[in-house]
Amino acid sequence: MTIDDFRNGLDDQFDYIEEDKTPKVEPVTSPKLFLGMTPVQRFVIVIMLLMMVCILSSFCLLVTDKIALPFL
Repeated sequence: MTIDDFRNGLDDQFDYIEEDKTPKVEPVTSPKLFLGMTPVQRFVIVIMLLMMVCILSSFCLLVTDKIALPFL
């Protein structure tokens, strides 16, 4: 048995199936947006909300005389 016989014997065992050459198109999903905003926009909104809470709570403490400013 020669190498050529071995190679020819292997070629006879396999049936080559041609695969479809066109690639499968997967639907493109849009990124999940919360309230239609990007992550950067949400971050800016959260920072603004944090600043408003801090300012309003400080003002509330001043109005109710729970704290006093040292220079007043």
